[in-house]
Amino acid sequence: MEHREHHFTGSEFIRDVVIGMSDGLTVPFALAAGLSGTLSQTSLVVIAGMAEIAAGCIAMGLGGYLAAHTDREHYFSELAREEREVEEVPEREKEEVSEVLRSWGVPDESVASTVDAISRDRKKWVDFMMKFELGLEEPNPTRARNSSITIGLSYVVGGVIPLSPYIFLHRANEALSASVVITVVALFIFGFVKGRFTGVNPWKSAVQTAVVGGVAAAAAFGLAKVFAGSSHG
Repeated sequence: MEHREHHFTGSEFIRDVVIGMSDGLTVPFALAAGLSGTLSQTSLVVIAGMAEIAAGCIAMGLGGYLAAHTDREHYFSELAREEREVEEVPEREKEEVSEVLRSWGVPDESVASTVDAISRDRKKWVDFMMKFELGLEEPNPTRARNSSITIGLSYVVGGVIPLSPYIFLHRANEALSASVVITVVALFIFGFVKGRFTGVNPWKSAVQTAVVGGVAAAAAFGLAKVFAGSSHG
């Protein structure tokens, strides 16, 4: 029977979704909850919430783009340095290859021949140093664009969830109660799905996500209430 190994390969995508959804579920909720304490009608809460979602989407997406772009710049900077060192100080670079091989448990009598084999091909030699000495692999050229889009859209989806009761209910207190329930349930489901994708125990992931997200939202809500109260004072 053929043996097939199944490995999760979408870690970057899931990480971006987690970043966007986590902030989207908590920040707009906190804003809407804070405004609920000072407003009786929900129309202004919806307007402010939508404005925050739009701003947050742009800011988070831009942050994701810059982070991925910086990773790519760092990779090529290190690549240029390794290429220069292989050209200028090849013996030192060969010794570094030897150190890597010895750390893997390669016998001393095999190290020299393995180093010679690796160093015959300049490109493979540099690739070896990048991957196994520095732990770097070339980032996908579309990573920055994809990351910004994924984070931004995830933030929008996450932000609409806690804001949705304010769209359909006209009393702020009722909308707040519904938003709390919906947000906690959404965090739990989100954590469960995240656990399934990443190989972590989904129930543990669900509880952790709900608790952490709930605490973050409650803290933000408390601060919003404090500032709202002090402004009226």
